[in-house]
Amino acid sequence: MGIRERHDRERTATTQAILDAARELFTAEGYRNVTMRKIAERIEYSPAAIYSYFPSKDAIYLALAEDGFRRLHTRASVVPDHPSALTRLRHLWWAFYEFSREHPSYFELMFVDRSVPQLCQGWSGFELLASLMETATNEIQRAIDAGELPASVRPRAAVSLLWGAMLGPAVIQLGQRLSPGEDGDLLARDILDTTLAGLAAGAPSSFIPCEIPVSMVSPGEPSASLPAHA
Repeated sequence: MGIRERHDRERTATTQAILDAARELFTAEGYRNVTMRKIAERIEYSPAAIYSYFPSKDAIYLALAEDGFRRLHTRASVVPDHPSALTRLRHLWWAFYEFSREHPSYFELMFVDRSVPQLCQGWSGFELLASLMETATNEIQRAIDAGELPASVRPRAAVSLLWGAMLGPAVIQLGQRLSPGEDGDLLARDILDTTLAGLAAGAPSSFIPCEIPVSMVSPGEPSASLPAHA
């Protein structure tokens, strides 16, 4: 192995160590309470050394969030080859819930912690999220075209309803708010099935979404001026 290859490997390993330490600290203490110094101490580096990898705490968060959205996109993009658009739609949103169970620290940082930086259009992770929402919107339209959902259903609004429906049980599980003996997965299944049944029955909705459902993005207040890309 040459000197360049060894240097690249060491830099990649250190970058990952920083991200892993930051994710653990952000989850345990909250993004607001973690400093670059704390992250450096976790991996036994100097703060100055950390800054040679990431210019700010926000940059570390954006790298973590992009990784999380990439994992979510991969998880939810494996749509079964099923003739029913409604079945494919159900699979997509169940994958969103399963992601919260499989990657709870990512899910908390992406959707729960209100102190993280505001995500914005033009950032690559946002584009992954928008792609997933577009897939869900298209499946709803196909279900309408196939007569599985009534023509009165507004696809963008339905996406927001399904997101809200599945975010609830995911956060309940994350916060360990269930009583002993209660099955959170069964609760999530019932909520998803009930929401889909309501859409199929033509239950009215008054929510008017944005063209791009930015409500899917963590609603935290920006802690600093953010770059357009991670």
